[in-house]
Amino acid sequence: MKNNIERMSPFELKAAASLASIYGLRMLGMFLLLPVFAIYAERSLGATHTQAGLALGIYGGMQALLQLPFGMASDRFGRKRMIYIGLLMLVAGSFIAAGAHDITHVIIGRALQGAGAISAVVMALLADLTREEHRTKAMAMVGTTIGGTFALSLVISSPLNHWIGVPGMFVLTGILALIAMAWVRFVIPNPRISRFHSDAEATSAKFKDVIKNTQLLRLNFGIFALHTAQMALFLVIPFALLKTAGADQSHHWVIYLPILLGSFVLMVPAIIYGEKKNQLKLVFVSSIALMLIAQLMLSQLIGHLWGIVLSLTCYFVAFNVLEASLPSLISKIAPASAKGTAMGVYNTSQSFGLFLGGVLGGYLSQHYGASAVFIFCSALIGLWLVLAFSMERPPAVRTRLFHVREMAEEHATELSRQLAKLNGVSEALVVGNEGIAILKVDMRGWDEAAVQKLIEGEQENGVS
Repeated sequence: MKNNIERMSPFELKAAASLASIYGLRMLGMFLLLPVFAIYAERSLGATHTQAGLALGIYGGMQALLQLPFGMASDRFGRKRMIYIGLLMLVAGSFIAAGAHDITHVIIGRALQGAGAISAVVMALLADLTREEHRTKAMAMVGTTIGGTFALSLVISSPLNHWIGVPGMFVLTGILALIAMAWVRFVIPNPRISRFHSDAEATSAKFKDVIKNTQLLRLNFGIFALHTAQMALFLVIPFALLKTAGADQSHHWVIYLPILLGSFVLMVPAIIYGEKKNQLKLVFVSSIALMLIAQLMLSQLIGHLWGIVLSLTCYFVAFNVLEASLPSLISKIAPASAKGTAMGVYNTSQSFGLFLGGVLGGYLSQHYGASAVFIFCSALIGLWLVLAFSMERPPAVRTRLFHVREMAEEHATELSRQLAKLNGVSEALVVGNEGIAILKVDMRGWDEAAVQKLIEGEQENGVS
């Protein structure tokens, strides 16, 4: 019986893997373009750097505007219906961009791609299809998929550009989106019960609490700054590599691959040390400092190949650590009752950063040169470093979810109180109308048996 509790069922594994692939597809449409689009826009479409930046960034802008409304609409109109709508927008936008002969129509296509903002809907459907005790693991699968998609895209983008060109990439994205629609229809199961999940979805009632939390605001600014710098970087680096490497764009993957492999090797010990030794703030702040160093190096060494390689290695080590750490910090810091809303605001901040990075990065590159882009990014990351220094040390907790029977509010409040008194439980929230208990528990040890016993006793007898 214990193994059934601890392991995800084949049904849950299938649902999580399938939805992670759908989520990854959304990111693939953006990531594949990063290493090649700026050069394509300038040489094939006659676009300025500002226009190229807008074309890249508007995807994130539309995501920022629409992903929370899409998620809320799925509570009313159904998960799969909203996913179909979003994927259909991705298909339409991809084919419009593929057939474009000027930058304006590419921008329109990219805006339509981004408008299919199904990320929050996918997470809500994932919550519908997984048991509470396995939801964190299922969401971690999605996060791993995003990181893998980004790394894969940097390596395969240049060869794909050589074989099918940027228009072909848009066509490929559209075809994959059509396949994804069929996958949603015939492979991903329909949830037996579809309901709101406070741990995975945003609600307007909790926005005020999240926005007023200064610790969460620091993290939201962080993910905004991180992705602003990411988008700005890829408006400059492709040109710099073309100029300094003496190699055709189709061979740039040879530069990206060892940098990415090296950065992943270096990031793993940092993440393990931060989590296991409760030194997450030290690792986090150090990574921001390394990111600042990388930006300053790029501002000075952008004209030298080995300077670019060294700078990018520092950049990707820092980027990978920060990208992995930020969601963990959100989970530790956000109130249990507002975790879904906190993640929604966080994801919106990330998307807005992609938009602003594209627009400002393109403008600065066009009017002031590559170094100005990295000086701007250095100032942004420097501000983040100051804010991070002043953040509170995150608690050494992790979130655990348990299924409980649906119950009246007063019973849920009493069970929350009893759970919070148990050894190693720092926060407990029972959401009676969702049938879920959300606990923040001490990473160094907590009395799981006592929690299970209390919940099982309540299931049989009610709260005494």
